[in-house]
Amino acid sequence: MKKQCINAFLLASALIVSASSAEAATFDWAIIGNPGNPDDVHGDGYGSVGYQYSIAAKEVTTAQYVEFLNAVAATDTYGLYNTNMSSSASYQGITRSGGSGSYEYSSNAGWENRPVVYVSWYDTLRFTNWLHNGQLTGAQNNTTTEYGAYDMSLGTSVVRLSGAEYWLPSEDEWYKAAYYNPVNEEYYNYATGSDTLPSRTVPSGDTGNSANYYDDNSHLGLLDVGAYDESESPYGTYDQNGNVWEWNEALIGSNRGLRGGSWGSSAFTLAASFRHSTTVTTEHNGIGFRVASSYIGGDVAVPEPASVGLVLLSVGGLILRWAKKV
Repeated sequence: MKKQCINAFLLASALIVSASSAEAATFDWAIIGNPGNPDDVHGDGYGSVGYQYSIAAKEVTTAQYVEFLNAVAATDTYGLYNTNMSSSASYQGITRSGGSGSYEYSSNAGWENRPVVYVSWYDTLRFTNWLHNGQLTGAQNNTTTEYGAYDMSLGTSVVRLSGAEYWLPSEDEWYKAAYYNPVNEEYYNYATGSDTLPSRTVPSGDTGNSANYYDDNSHLGLLDVGAYDESESPYGTYDQNGNVWEWNEALIGSNRGLRGGSWGSSAFTLAASFRHSTTVTTEHNGIGFRVASSYIGGDVAVPEPASVGLVLLSVGGLILRWAKKV
């Protein structure tokens, strides 16, 4: 009954919306309502957000990051591409060809819908600047990657700017989307809508409360985003537990925050109470990200490259998922 109520609530107030455009990185968005919700008093006081916002329902994929690279990294001034993206044992998602000034990037077969990894904290901010600026094609400068949601000239002091339209989630924004139950106004321990540790089953065996993490001295490696399609959070996000650690804006000492655990991390890292961080330049096979946005429901107006395009509300899939579970 609790699951039915949550999905009914989602249908009414947290519709997933989709930005559609040609030659562009596009996303499904989960609308995070209930502004002014309380902090999680059992999880060290995170999760209160005083405004509505949207967060990507899934992690940024290899294919989406390839669109970014092809738009701005013909000359890769700020090292948005890591050679491990093509050659590591755990990830072979992106191939780069050509020379500096004419680099081209392609997604390798079978990796397109897996989360991009080997991205630093700075890479994620440049990606959101690119979204904010309308996904323009050009050099890595203030019109594409260096200014918009963030002023990258500030280095370690960079913070989100007023008026940001896309950004890396704050820790509170990320935490709320993962763990908050908007029906009973309480928090779950896990981002699968459960207080019970998720099982580590294969996606085909997902009947709810499953996630991709390290267990019994084994792992499944990186899986497609949203592969556990029965194990969403109450707001309708996927993989906020497992698959990859996700960067957030939190400043923890001189490091930046990570949440959610990964395919190579143990079960205890999935819990709402587990907070992690690493250096801003770390690029690792278990670290990716998702993005957030200011666009809400009928006010959605997502820029396309060099223009403002049509936006389609992807209500049908949500209604079908809700109907199946009720």
